[in-house]
Formats: sequence, C-alpha cells, structure tokens
Amino acid sequence: MEEWRKKQNEKLQVVKHEGGDGGRENEDEPDDADLPKMDEGRQPLSRKLPVKSSKINPYRMIILLRIVILGLFFHYRILHPVNDAYGLWLTSVICEIWFAVSWILDQFPKWSPIERETYLDRLSLRYEKEGKPSELASIDIFVSTVDPMKEPPFITANTVLSILAVDYPVDKVACYVSDDGAAMLTFEALSETSEFARKWVPFCKKFKIEPRAPEWYFAQKVDYLKDKVDPTFVRERRAMKRDYEEFKVRINLLVATAKKVPEEGWTMQDGTPWPGNNVRDHPGMIQVFLGQNGVRDMEGNDLPRLVYVSREKRPGFDHHKKAGAMNSLIRVSAIISNAPYILNVDCDHYINNSKALREAMCFMMDPTSGKKICYVQFPQRFDGIDRHDRYSNRNVVFFDINMKGLDGIQGPIYVGTGCVFRRQALYGYDAPAKKKAPRRTCNCWPRWCCCLCCGSRKKTKKVKSDKKKTKTKDDTKQICALENIEEGIEGIDNEKLSLMPQTKFEKKFGQSSVFIASSLMENGGVPKGASSASLLKEAIHVISCGYEDKTEWGKEVGWIYGSVTEDILTGFKMHCHGWRSVYCIPKRPAFKGSAPINLSDRLHQVLRWALGSVEILLSRHCPIWYGYGCGLKFLERFSYINSVVYPLTSIPLLAYCTLPAICLVTGQFIVPEISNYASLLFMALFLSIAVTSILEMQWGRVGIHDWWRNEQFWVIGGVSSHLFALFQGLLKVLAGVNTNFTVTSKAADDGDFSELYLFKWTSLLVPPMTLLIINVIGVIVGVSDAISNGYESWGPLFGRLFFAIWVILHLYPFLKGFMGKQDRLPTIIVVWSILLASIFSLLWVRINPFVSKGDIVLEVCGLDCD
Repeated sequence: MEEWRKKQNEKLQVVKHEGGDGGRENEDEPDDADLPKMDEGRQPLSRKLPVKSSKINPYRMIILLRIVILGLFFHYRILHPVNDAYGLWLTSVICEIWFAVSWILDQFPKWSPIERETYLDRLSLRYEKEGKPSELASIDIFVSTVDPMKEPPFITANTVLSILAVDYPVDKVACYVSDDGAAMLTFEALSETSEFARKWVPFCKKFKIEPRAPEWYFAQKVDYLKDKVDPTFVRERRAMKRDYEEFKVRINLLVATAKKVPEEGWTMQDGTPWPGNNVRDHPGMIQVFLGQNGVRDMEGNDLPRLVYVSREKRPGFDHHKKAGAMNSLIRVSAIISNAPYILNVDCDHYINNSKALREAMCFMMDPTSGKKICYVQFPQRFDGIDRHDRYSNRNVVFFDINMKGLDGIQGPIYVGTGCVFRRQALYGYDAPAKKKAPRRTCNCWPRWCCCLCCGSRKKTKKVKSDKKKTKTKDDTKQICALENIEEGIEGIDNEKLSLMPQTKFEKKFGQSSVFIASSLMENGGVPKGASSASLLKEAIHVISCGYEDKTEWGKEVGWIYGSVTEDILTGFKMHCHGWRSVYCIPKRPAFKGSAPINLSDRLHQVLRWALGSVEILLSRHCPIWYGYGCGLKFLERFSYINSVVYPLTSIPLLAYCTLPAICLVTGQFIVPEISNYASLLFMALFLSIAVTSILEMQWGRVGIHDWWRNEQFWVIGGVSSHLFALFQGLLKVLAGVNTNFTVTSKAADDGDFSELYLFKWTSLLVPPMTLLIINVIGVIVGVSDAISNGYESWGPLFGRLFFAIWVILHLYPFLKGFMGKQDRLPTIIVVWSILLASIFSLLWVRINPFVSKGDIVLEVCGLDCD
C-alpha cells in the first residue's frame, strides 16, 4: 500500500504545461475514488507558467532577424566610409559595434521568460495540519540601517511593525535590526516600536488588514467601512489610529532631541554612557526586545522575537560596510534562533503582502524542487513616485522583463532587498548534486588556464588519495572534539561533518564552536539546554572585529566582499556552487519601499550600482573568467557578464551623443549619401528595433510610458553615473583610491512629492548638462546655416537634426530635474550655459565650413546690386 502511495505521489509531482495559456496543468491524476482527499496537500506547491507561444515565438524570430539586419548594416557601414569625415565615421562605427554587442548580451538571457504560480492552500494542507503544531520552517528577517538622520526611525519602525505582524506562525519569525551607526536614537525608537507592537500586531491579525505597516495602512484613500459591517472594527480602528498618532509624536520627539548631541555624549536611563557615542570605536551591542518568553501582546499572545544588533567597530579594521553588517547578522541569528531561511529587507522596505513569507516557502519547502533553490527574489515596488516617474524609479523594465527572462534560465541574478535565502547556501555549501560525480568549483581561473590551476589540482588529488589510505590520530581527535561540542544537538548533517575536521571548520567559519555546530544543522534550531545568557555571550563574540580574520567570511561564506554591490557578487557565487534561484511575482506586491525622488539622489544611487559592477569586472570574481566548469549555465553567465560590463557603455554613449552637435557645427555627417539599398537597410534596422521593443513590452506587460522612461534614464545615467563609476573603479583598483558613499536619504512623507523639484548640485550633473547645451546650440547653428544657404541645404540637414533631437529628447527629464523649482532658474545653469555657448561658438568660428582655410574663395551673395 505504501509503495502504491509513493508511486501516485511521484506522478502528482509531474507538471506539464504546454503553450503557457494560463490554464490548469495537465496532471496525471488518478480517480477521486481511488485517492484520499489529503493527497491534494502532496501536490506541487508551485508551477511554471511559460509565456504564450503566440507572444514569445514572434519575439524570438525578430531577435534572430535583427541579428541578420545588424550583420548587413555593419557590412554596409564598414565598406562605405565617409572620407570627408573619416574620424567621425570611425568613432560612430566603433560605438555602434559596442552597442550591438551590449544589446546581444542583454537580449539573449530573455530567450525563455517564465512566470510562476504558487498554491498557498496546498502549503497549509501539507505543513499546517489541524490540531498539530505548524511544520513551516522558521525565518530570520534582517533589517539594516546606518544613519537615523537620513533613514528616519519612523520609516524603520513601520518596516519592523509590518514584519512583526506578518501572517506566519509567531514562533517561526525572528526580526534582527542591524544598527551599523550605533545610534542611541535607533535603539530608543526600536524600544518604542516594540511597545506599540503589542497593540498593533493583534489588531492586524484580528481584522486581517493589508498592508500591515501602519503609516501606509492609514494613508490609503479607501473607504474602510465598505466591506466592514462589524462595529467592533470601526471602534478599534479609530482607537488604533489615535494610538499610532501618539506613537508618531513620541518618535518625532526622539528625533528632535537627537539633533542636539550633548558634549559629553548620550547617557542611558541608568546613567551609564551610551556605548556607541564613538561611532568608529565601540563594543558590540545586542538587545532582545521581544521574544517567545518575553513581553506578550495586549491579548496575551506571544510576539515574534525582535533583536537589536550593533556590531563591534575599532580603528584599523576593515568593516566592509553593509556586507560586513549582514555577515554579522548571519552569525548572531545562527546563535540565537538559527532559522534555516533568511529574509533580507532594507529599513525602508516594508512587507506589503502579509503572506509574502508563505509565497517564498512554496518554493523553498517544495519536496521535489526546493532542495536546489538558494534564494527566492521578489520584485521591488515603490511608494511615493510621481505619476510621470520622471527618473524611472519604478524600473519595471528590469523587474518585469529582464528578471522573468533570467528566471527561465537559472534564476534572477539580483539578490537585493526582498530576497529569501537558504542559510546553507550562504555558508558556501554546494547544491545537492544528482547521482553523478561531485561538482568541483575552481576558485581562481578557468579550467583552460592550465598553467595556474592544473598543478594545484594534481597535488590536491594526490593528498586526497593519501588521506583515504591513512587517517591520522589528530583528525580523529578533532572530529571527536566537534562531536563533543555538538552533543545533544539534533539535526547535525553527518555528511558535512565527515568532510573536514574541526580545524577546517574553524578556518572557514571562525572560532565559535556554537556557530560551527549550528552551521551543520540543515533544518535549523539551537542547542537544547543552552541558557539565554550563554547564547548572548557567544553572539557578542561572533560580532567582534577580529572574528573574521583568517576565515572565509566574505570570500566563500556569507555576503561576498570586494564590491559595493555585494548582492550581485553573492548571487554569482551561489550560482557557481550549482544552486538555482526563483523569481516570484505575487498578485499583491510582497514588499514596497521608498525610492530616491530627486535627480541628484537618483544619480548617486545609479553611481553606487555601477561602481560595484566595475569593481567586480576588475576583480578575480569577474564572470568573464571566473567559475568555469561549475554549475553556471551559459546564458546565465551572459547575464552576469552584462551586469558588470554595462558601465563601459558610458564612453561610446558619451561620444555618440556628442556626434550630432559636431556634425551640425561642421556640416559633416557620419553617413555618406545613401542609396536605395542603404535606405532600406536603415529602415529595416529601425523597424526591427521598434518591433522588438513592442513585443518585449507585450509579453512583459510593461507600458510604453515606463519603457520610454527607462530608455531616457539609460542615456542620462550612462553619460553621468556610469562614466564616473568607470573612472572611480579604475582609480580604486589601479591606484587604491577609495570612494566613500553617503546613504541615500529616505523621505518620511511620500504624499506631496516635496523633493521632486529639489535641486542638489553634484558633479554628476555636468556631463549630461554639457551634452544638452551643445546639442541645443548645434540645432540652432544647423538651422541658421540652412536658412542662410537656401532651400537645397535643408535635405542634408534632416539627418543631422534627427540625430540631435534624439539626444535632446532622451535628456529631457534631466532638463526638467535640473531646472529645480520652477519659480527661478539656478545660477549655475546660467553660468554653464554662457561658458559652454561661448566655447562652442568659438569652435564654430574656428572650423566654420563657410570660411576657407587657404586661399580666398569668392561666393555669389545672391543680391542684385544693379
């Protein structure tokens, strides 16, 4: 009977979906009379929904057709140089070739886009059986913050409250807040938040409200009485809103007080100095505000664990910024709660969908496919963006098109906020292998680089063969010592334990026997019988400054160091270990956050991302040469290469956007007089570009407005942030010049878009402003030239004008943002305009085509003097 059940359940796991029509999957289902009803809970917890063939097949055909057209285009361009403007022609051809390569790198990972559907009811049937404790896996949630003045505690408090009120078993959730600025303001705000949570959490769960961040719940412009006839709800909602307003007043009072720092520093309520008065030199701090055995809510129920963490900082140590803080949270959480899964959110990204954790568990806890998944990434959605989304903050082209394409290959490469990790994958373990030879990962260079790798591999094999023959007494003692440490701990992975002795565990994870024991527990859990005091003492130890010295933290374990975009590097390392990832888009957005609303903050954000990509490009972890022979798929490597080389596009983009102005001023052009064949070729190229974009928007369900904003900001960010990032990355790698980044300010009020027109001067504004002005001047010069030379000069001018207007239209949002408040023009614009106009006018006079450089040329003026 049991064998029959196993066979039937294996059949139920098979999901066949043809055409992606969104209907039911074709399942091999037995008759209802022969199968128990509870077998519904054994069916797959999720399924893939490929894009309809009627949408994706034309898209693929157009991609292939466009490649053919590109080949014919470059054949024509290279064989038909412009001899009168050879320099301009050569520059344009080089830029166009790079744009084509960049397009190919971006396009082919979108070859097989998919969507996914989850079944939360099946998850409950399988793991939440009536009358029994929940079997859902525990989740540790990380919230990171640094500067409470730029990341208001009010926003962090809303994020924490949404976590504490999430729809998940209370004993399975633990929230860790990392305060990397050691600010007493953050600590006190968290204390107030924990007190308010005693009222807020039962209110949310009782009435099942959404979202569960109070600020955004009360800000909803909906009729909350529409479907609520219970007078208890109306009464309690009004009382809760009053309590929340009082809570806001207390938080704002703390912020106002924190602006005036006493000369002797802050003191705590017991009169002792605040340990974090010196931000760069302070001990580690941990405070458990809420927990299973701590304060209960107003209805007497348990609350999720809430822990404040501030790692130790001392002068002379490299703390590795956010990546170092996240690794400290991994170790602290492993000591205190050790959940098998980790959710990472920024302080301004609250949980908008209370069932978001269950959505992730539909993939992670699936018995068939869940074992190989290292993380589940949710798309980022934002509040507080104006209707026009001037600076493309929504970034829907990336989240709704690129990420769907990557999910069809091996999974999304982005592991930022709103990502649920498997803890074992973060520890650097390989993915569960099939019944084949174990996968090896070269940690330095490709396998074809024999001169560097082969010798070391041969030695390693020889050493391993010797170890198989003889097992030393020291190894036996070390394993026995580790087993003594783990005595009484259930869930130890004996296979991993047998792979290496305790000394190698310490070299990898550090000298904490409790942490080493927890790293071997695949299903999580903490040592039985361990006191809270002893665990906190060990937790303080693992966040000390020197704990990571001579270990693999930041190299093979945890968030990987070496780039300010540690999310891409960390995901890349996990994929190289054979793991795959999943992209989940629930109907209700899982998380929502605050986006930088003004132009300067947006450019600084893009600069930080681009610099991280340049750092990876120039490091040993560059996907062009790292990790061959591992579990990384070919198209997935394409996407990783594209994610690190895109800042290089800034140089050809800057040159290409300068060409229109030069062409208009000199009267030359990058294309010779074109024939009928050339005209058809150019029209086919532009048509293929348009059709590709239309089909992409269709299967990705992206509006043309969002697509156009993305194109505009690609040009704005390319000629400013990406360009600066490229040079800063070269300076950092070649000259060792480090760049300090300021934290992007998070707006506390997102209703009035008060900072949309706020002008903040930064050097990033210079290149796009220069391009805008010289192209406008070029258009004026070109039109003036055509007017003075007569009707026949308008024909050649058309192509040059189209080229220049293309640049101006792409820079239009920059112009709107640069104008600042619309009641006056910033002085800096006037100064730059006069300066650049003067320089460009002198250049025009110097190379004016109307004036000969040699002999005097007599021209007919066209006036009848008689």
